[in-house]
Amino acid sequence: MIEVENLTKVYASTPAIADVSFAVEPGEILGFLGPNGAGKTTTMRILTGYLPANSGTARIAGHDVHTDSMAVRKRIGYLPETPPLYTDMSVESFLYFVARIKGVSAGDRATRVTSALKRCNLEEKRRVLIRKLSKGFRQRVGIAQAIVHDPPAIILDEPTVGLDPRQIIDVRNLIKSLAGDHTIILSTHILPEVSMTCSRVAIINKGRIVATNTPDQLVTQLGGKTRYELEVEGEFEAVRNRLGAIEGVQSVESLRLTDAPEGRYRIRVESQSPVDAGRSISTAIVQSGLGLYEMRRSQVSLEDVFLQLTTEEAIDPADADVNESDEPREGAA
Repeated sequence: MIEVENLTKVYASTPAIADVSFAVEPGEILGFLGPNGAGKTTTMRILTGYLPANSGTARIAGHDVHTDSMAVRKRIGYLPETPPLYTDMSVESFLYFVARIKGVSAGDRATRVTSALKRCNLEEKRRVLIRKLSKGFRQRVGIAQAIVHDPPAIILDEPTVGLDPRQIIDVRNLIKSLAGDHTIILSTHILPEVSMTCSRVAIINKGRIVATNTPDQLVTQLGGKTRYELEVEGEFEAVRNRLGAIEGVQSVESLRLTDAPEGRYRIRVESQSPVDAGRSISTAIVQSGLGLYEMRRSQVSLEDVFLQLTTEEAIDPADADVNESDEPREGAA
């Protein structure tokens, strides 16, 4: 449904994105994830026809965004970071206006507006002026205007920014309900957004795509580690070498505890999955004469993977289509 190949955009002499490539299958929700300034909004603007690319191609529903821009715009719904709303209009009249300018036939407008109101839970607000709505409801109106013409592709740029926790949950549920009938790109730098909403992730950093895969596969391929945290008492150096010799253990570090009794501290041990080193670690602690007060195990999370991909200068390209990420930052639009 959406195909992006080698998109590059340069502002003056500063590359905002470089050789960006990814694809989104019909009915899929792709999380377009990256830190602020990574190139997310520039990519969204190119896909929606707001900006031309310097090079590369992008196709939506088979139409090129550069050579067939009007056909693309008929087939997409776009919610920019700031929803494009006329606040002196009522919700219903605004959606009728949007449906008309997006080419919905007069005979179909009532059906399409009613459907958008229902899907976005705006039926009770249909006659309320937009300026009187809360930010959460305004965001719903923004999504409603993006889907009122029933486009096959929807592009959402930071759709939950500035919302409170309850509003965020409501908007997430709304986005998930649109999957299947629509192909969605969700641009965000908020990790829970991706984990709870998206079926696949593309991570962009400094203008380049550094990984694409499902959230679980990214954790497995780029993380693949199990982390153990232990609260112990005794001499740390006595156990460091013993722990380091355990099969699968990759790192051992000590962490000071605040307000803890003298000599008590925390040890963090990371081991490579699928090796479960927990039993060997606890045995080594006890045999070394350390007091073991607590031991917890946790898997490396998507947050850990994201930090790895967006803070290291270079990542091994053997996993998950990973590329070097040491180039351009997004410039000002």
